[in-house]
Amino acid sequence: MVLYIIGLGLCDEKDVTIRGLEAIQSSDKVFLECYTSILSVDKNKLEQFYGKEIIIADRDFVECRAEEIYTPAKEGNVSMLVVGDPVCATTHTDIMIRAFELEIEVEIIHNASVMGAAGSCGLQLYNCGQTVSIPFFEDSWRPTSFYPKIQYNREGGMHTLCLLDIKVKEPDFEAMKRGKIVYLPPRYMSVNTAAEQLIEAEKVEGRNAYNPSETLCVGMARLGQKDQCIIAGTLEELREQDFGAPLHCMMICGEVHDLELEFLKRYMVENSKFKANDHVLRGAAAVGTKETKSAEDEAL
Repeated sequence: MVLYIIGLGLCDEKDVTIRGLEAIQSSDKVFLECYTSILSVDKNKLEQFYGKEIIIADRDFVECRAEEIYTPAKEGNVSMLVVGDPVCATTHTDIMIRAFELEIEVEIIHNASVMGAAGSCGLQLYNCGQTVSIPFFEDSWRPTSFYPKIQYNREGGMHTLCLLDIKVKEPDFEAMKRGKIVYLPPRYMSVNTAAEQLIEAEKVEGRNAYNPSETLCVGMARLGQKDQCIIAGTLEELREQDFGAPLHCMMICGEVHDLELEFLKRYMVENSKFKANDHVLRGAAAVGTKETKSAEDEAL
């Protein structure tokens, strides 16, 4: 009697590991969590490949009925399928904690996720700092809580992976006021929207965490799929590019190594006006000047 939390990878039904497939096929119930991310194939294709009926666990299910996922694992095997890797979202961690409290055995089966696949653009993952989420701006809610984290990363020479907002099964509050339960169409933030919001955030905060016309960034779409798209340039340049269908993410570069830059050249916007290490090297130059001056004073 085990609760399996199984990563499905980033592309389609064939990305599941052999170990994951065996766990699915041994399960009495199989849930697909489709709140935190999406695959490029639908439920029917997964069912045909896995040979199992799949129960969709959407936002309402995960937030209000999560016990229906882990409680049956007290009497049999249950699989919760997660796009990407199971340990990359707090939603899955919360379900595991609840299962632990009921002394349910939990087994995690890992897979590829955007946290690793983002390195396919050529930026080294060990040069990354804190990952940030960019939420959709609304008329009366335009948060910039991601801004100081980007600034912290850049001041330390680190890249920032930006995960872009998705809105799935969001309630229509206007309809609810009229007594109707209606859900809004799904929305997936594009690199273009993220670039626009990051430009706005810099104007609002004004602390030079990045320069929209100079800082090198990388927009990525559908990582792990055959038609993945990677484009590098400044925020102002990425705002105008066509990245195609979701899901999208992006990197804001810190200090870029020559090898990273060489790899990125193949993805660069033509005639890009980026300046590599624009923010980091200015700070380093200032520190270097002070150290040189101090050394000269000691010599005198």
